Amino acid sequence: MTLSQSLGERVRNELVLLAPPGCSIPESFTRRYDDRNGHARWLRETQRVRGSIYLADGAVQDSQLTPDGRHVQHADYDSWHLLAVDGNGEVQGCARYRHLTGNVGFDDLGVRESWLARCDRWGATLRAAVESEIVRAKRHGKAFSEVGGWAIVPEKRCTTEALRIAMATYSLARILGGCVGISTATERHRSSSILRRIGGRSLEYGGAHLPSYYDPQYRCQMEVLRFDSSSPDASCSRLVDQLSARLAAVAVMVAWEPAMSRPAQTPQPIPLPFSPRLGWVA
Repeated sequence: MTLSQSLGERVRNELVLLAPPGCSIPESFTRRYDDRNGHARWLRETQRVRGSIYLADGAVQDSQLTPDGRHVQHADYDSWHLLAVDGNGEVQGCARYRHLTGNVGFDDLGVRESWLARCDRWGATLRAAVESEIVRAKRHGKAFSEVGGWAIVPEKRCTTEALRIAMATYSLARILGGCVGISTATERHRSSSILRRIGGRSLEYGGAHLPSYYDPQYRCQMEVLRFDSSSPDASCSRLVDQLSARLAAVAVMVAWEPAMSRPAQTPQPIPLPFSPRLGWVA
């Protein structure tokens, strides 16, 4: 079975986007739902699923989760989240996409907290490499982005779900105007190799490739990869194009803040199946 056929059989599974508060929503998204409470419920569920997966993998400990089992990071609240939801309305996988414009520096990024950034030998090289990517993004009139928070439930890891979510981040970046970006990826469950398969490349600076490294916080081998939304791997380019078209029709949850100048709107229900855990999204 070809990759294209395999992905095509899974289009019945719903994708859901959570938009960060205050962002501009492209007009190409035709199913926009302004519902702060619904957005918050989906984000909490995403954090809970991510927390349970990371805990089972040994990447985090109970003390690093909230009392209700959620894995919470600051970047969650100014990022897009792409969710794969099954026929029962359960979150099966997720990825976080942080789209940054304007004056962006290394210290604005989550990668600054990585163990590689703290390394005496490679920390300065990492900073220089990331800053060179930021310059490249500005030179081409693109945003700079960080992709993280990638998690897939165990029963979906041997399917195309992980690959579909990864490629959909390329598609989302294109819809938002394009980006040059980085992702701190684990080698656990072949996550970094999947990202390489669709176009991720090692960061480099001054002719030196930054190595993979062991992160004692997440207790696994990791690496920082760079990517450009305009140039996925040739083997995936057509599928990224197809996903870009499909994303225009997915449900986009918007956590809008009421304003004096904005007319009141009645939130609309997302036509997704009932989930015992989530209830109806309204």
